[in-house]
Amino acid sequence: MGDIIYTTPVVRCLKEQLPDCEVHFLTKPAFQYIYQNNPYLSKLHTLKPKLSDTIKDIKAEKFDLIVDLHNNLRTSIIKLSTHIPSTTYKKDRINKWLALKFKWKKMISQKHLVERYLETVKFLGVQNDNKPIDYYISKDYQLKDLLPPSHQEKYVAFVIGATHFTKRLPNDQIIKICEGIDSPIVLLGGQDVKENADLIQNTLGNKIYNTCGLTNLDQSVFLVSKAHKVLGFDTGLTHISEAFNKPLASIWGGTTPELLGVQPYKISESFIAGIELSCRPCSKFGLEKCPLGHFKCMKDLPEAPIIDFINS
Repeated sequence: MGDIIYTTPVVRCLKEQLPDCEVHFLTKPAFQYIYQNNPYLSKLHTLKPKLSDTIKDIKAEKFDLIVDLHNNLRTSIIKLSTHIPSTTYKKDRINKWLALKFKWKKMISQKHLVERYLETVKFLGVQNDNKPIDYYISKDYQLKDLLPPSHQEKYVAFVIGATHFTKRLPNDQIIKICEGIDSPIVLLGGQDVKENADLIQNTLGNKIYNTCGLTNLDQSVFLVSKAHKVLGFDTGLTHISEAFNKPLASIWGGTTPELLGVQPYKISESFIAGIELSCRPCSKFGLEKCPLGHFKCMKDLPEAPIIDFINS
């Protein structure tokens, strides 16, 4: 989800700077929501169960150019099979591997992922417009339909979900942070963290409103867009919040924004919480447990700076 949301400036810049072009986007069905309401897109395609069917669809469109922002085996097969001219995002796999394996931080590119994506279309004369990422909410939701009156004004959206264990704070630390925050707090996440959210809500009472497992993603994005400030882990919803220029505190454990080039992009106020350790980062995308068993990257993370940022 995070990688795909950062492609939106490429689509916007292509359409705005080459206004006569058609821009189509191909992604997995699970991620189509990111582009379903995007006004810069001419057509949205989703991968078929059989790659040969997707290739057939692409050939039928008679494209002039493929912009490959994924650069994996599947996209390589598509490019070879369609014989359409293409331009491909450079993943810099070797330097990332060295940075992860040997903690050689100098090997990591200082450019944001958006900037590196945009380099793929630079030869067309397309330039970075220096605007935030895009996300277009599908419906006209109302706060009164999703939140109680106590949480409809100046609330903090706390995204407590994340795909992997090493991206999430333990519950006791989440509770400590919530205790220190002055504003009402809305917990956001999927069914997978509902038990965690229930525990947090039961501990802190009416200060917390738990939406985990109760709202769909589009509704969760709406709640983020109306929040006073946002707090979250390295997960898609946290990255999507950047589309709304909300003050953002992002918490990083076993992963680091520098390795992936996904520091908060073009927002006016942000805080990155993470501590220096010889074992960090331990992975690019997160793991199901700490490889060394101590989980210091999260357990030793001080709560006070996060609370101070949210309360400021």
